[in-house]
Amino acid sequence: MKSTVETLSPTRVRLAVEVPFEELKPNLDEAYRSIASQVSIPGFRKGKVPPRLIDQRIGRAAVLEETLNNAIPTHYSSAVREHDIKVIGRPDVEVTELQDGEKVSFTAEVDVRPELALPDYSTLEVTVDEAIVSDEDIDNQVDSLRQRFSTLKGVERAVRTGDFVQLDLVATINGEEIEGGSAENVSYEVGSGQLLEGTDAAIEGHEAGEEVTFTTTLAGGEHAGQDADVKVTIRTVKEKELPELDDEFAQTASEFDTLDELKDDVRNRLGRVKKLEQAVAARDKTLEALLEAVEVPMPEKVLADEIEYRRHQLGHALENAGVTLEQYLENEGQTQEEFDEQLDKDCAQAVRSQLVLDAVADAEEVGIDDGELTSEVVRRAQQSGVNPQQFADQLVQNGELPIVVADLRRGKALGVVTDQAKIVDSAGNPVDLKALQDEINPAQADSEAESAPAQV
Repeated sequence: MKSTVETLSPTRVRLAVEVPFEELKPNLDEAYRSIASQVSIPGFRKGKVPPRLIDQRIGRAAVLEETLNNAIPTHYSSAVREHDIKVIGRPDVEVTELQDGEKVSFTAEVDVRPELALPDYSTLEVTVDEAIVSDEDIDNQVDSLRQRFSTLKGVERAVRTGDFVQLDLVATINGEEIEGGSAENVSYEVGSGQLLEGTDAAIEGHEAGEEVTFTTTLAGGEHAGQDADVKVTIRTVKEKELPELDDEFAQTASEFDTLDELKDDVRNRLGRVKKLEQAVAARDKTLEALLEAVEVPMPEKVLADEIEYRRHQLGHALENAGVTLEQYLENEGQTQEEFDEQLDKDCAQAVRSQLVLDAVADAEEVGIDDGELTSEVVRRAQQSGVNPQQFADQLVQNGELPIVVADLRRGKALGVVTDQAKIVDSAGNPVDLKALQDEINPAQADSEAESAPAQV
């Protein structure tokens, strides 16, 4: 086999490959065997039809097509290895010459990873929010806990925002009741916006036993977009009663004896959350700073494939949910043009991130060991609610294990960059991500310390 490579752009090359026909003999023999196992010719058992008869009955062209389908991927891969091409997409293959018994020539255009000039990571500067827990944060968390232990008490007064009511609803169009447009004894929190538009404004200021009617535009169903008259009967009105904020509440709602102990625990928990958010923000912003510092030529076909993949995934998800793209866009408050623009932008950012982090991983010789891969597979299996071994088998069968390895490698590459970047909070204090991680997850830090080799 002979091959040459031509650079078409910083992100695309064309391989030209010429294969002597004798090198195709194993593929040619396999093509005859495959066709022989599929055809029935009187006088011959399946799989035992001689090649000359296959040429006569089926045609030599069919045999050669089968041969090339099997041979080209192998010789393409050999040419990629020979020229050390870092392929990142699927090739566009064209057979340029076929001389039966002599040779086969083909070209393969494919996107490749561009050569990137990486910056000195220590020159990257990132600012994140301070990991501070305010008294207001604590009060909000404690109030949320009080809400969970609240009770409902019936009241004899007009409906207010925040009340809980029991309603009967009947919707009609031109005096005729809509199929499925009636509901009885519906529980509803006034102001939540979970019922038909206009419900809140209609019932506020009215008491239990009263009926009110309002007009609304239906958002779904066969009458979507039409105006309907809705009659609402208010059955009951209840208000939420919160427990007193004292030691007794702390004992009821938690494992603590006093309110101060409960608040101290809330402060500690929120502190870990804030620090985790700070660590995530630091990594995200470091990646943004890295991407801004690197000029990345865009492999157009890879980008197009990523856009198509995401469209397909969204379409599949919407179909399973019984939602059309038009309904999805309406819920998101987006036009088709805005959606397309955002999708293109997100996909381009994703491709850039992969290319830059792969370049960092290569430059820093980042590797993934079996333990790291196993831990990641177990983590993903738990997230999916699948047995880890079954999940691993699915990854192997679907050829997705290299994707997991690549994701892990990029994550470690980003860690290399964040370790060297200058990261400070909004008050100018340095942020040590390693120390932060140890503080967030001390058990993991202790485990790593125990397993680390002794320093001599």
